[in-house]
Amino acid sequence: MDFFFQLPLWIQGAVKGLAVIAVLFPLAAACSMAERKISAWIQGRPGPNRTVVPWLAGIPIIIPFLQRLGVFQLAADGGKFVFKEDVVPGHVNKLYFIAAPILAMIPALSTITIVPFGAYFDSAGQLVPLVLANVDIGLLAVLAISSLGVYSVILAGWASNSKYPFLGSIRASAQLISYELSMTLSVLPVFLWVNAPGGQGTLSLFAVVQAQSGTGFFNGLWLGIWMPVSAFIFLVALFAETNRQPFDMAESEADLVGGFHTEYGAFKWSLFFVAEYAHMIVGSGVFTLLFLGGWNPLPWIPLTRVVHGLSHWISFAGHPLFMGVLGVLIFLGKVGFFIFFFMWIRWTLPRFRYDQIMKLGWQKLLPLAIGNLVFYALLIALIQK
Repeated sequence: MDFFFQLPLWIQGAVKGLAVIAVLFPLAAACSMAERKISAWIQGRPGPNRTVVPWLAGIPIIIPFLQRLGVFQLAADGGKFVFKEDVVPGHVNKLYFIAAPILAMIPALSTITIVPFGAYFDSAGQLVPLVLANVDIGLLAVLAISSLGVYSVILAGWASNSKYPFLGSIRASAQLISYELSMTLSVLPVFLWVNAPGGQGTLSLFAVVQAQSGTGFFNGLWLGIWMPVSAFIFLVALFAETNRQPFDMAESEADLVGGFHTEYGAFKWSLFFVAEYAHMIVGSGVFTLLFLGGWNPLPWIPLTRVVHGLSHWISFAGHPLFMGVLGVLIFLGKVGFFIFFFMWIRWTLPRFRYDQIMKLGWQKLLPLAIGNLVFYALLIALIQK
């Protein structure tokens, strides 16, 4: 580690960027396979269970198990998207048509660098977050950068020179504006609680987890338990922001063929969905940090307390590596549950009509978010007084 931090900053940045890509792309591919298996499980059908590498098919036990699990489908999908002919229709605006899927990946790869996913004690005994970019405006940066993803959808629809993609892109922009207001208002009570009067103001996601890592009633209580309305509003808005069903009006195969990506195929088409799964992963991580205690295993039982208890039984429990790995596993377990929840909802609820989505966002969710903010502002003022 000392060798890494002695390298020039541009080399450190390049290594961190490659690490993000190396982690995010396999996770997105795994989400793609999980989507198929979960949908098959919900609908009572096998799912992908026949794809296999021909020269491995004769190996007993292990290969049939992986085959039935659908693992080899990942390689088949990846090879198909890379080697399939990547056609660019003649009627599109070629420059912006090609730029749109690239633009979709930029916010997806950027926001994940700001999300902490664990913590450890350094040599000085200070708790240090595991995060690529530990910025004090963490949540503001996540919201600002992730909202740029809608520009790729708008650009794809406009550059396609086709009415159905264009309608899908217009729907996506209206939906983003409608639900981003409610999402922002839903997290304000969280930071009203985290930033006590007289303290140094922060929007750090690490500070939010620390506020849920105490042992007192309120200091150890996960914010999702005593701010359930904020958690609910944030979760609904998260579905809308990631264009997941029942809020996938940007695609809406029933009336828009395929929506904004109708004219796309092969590798460029796959980039849109890698970006969608990346936004889903980051959104699940942010929800976990804000409302579910981050890497803390249970309310009133922070990770530091667990590690301290284990150190009496396991000699290496106090090692930073052990604490870091344990925190990452707890955090990924919570994120994995929410990814499953995203997919569960997609294959359970029917798609809303566009007018229902607009009515829900403006007439139901936004007034609820404003009322929730006023209520918790008064309640927190009374508690902290």
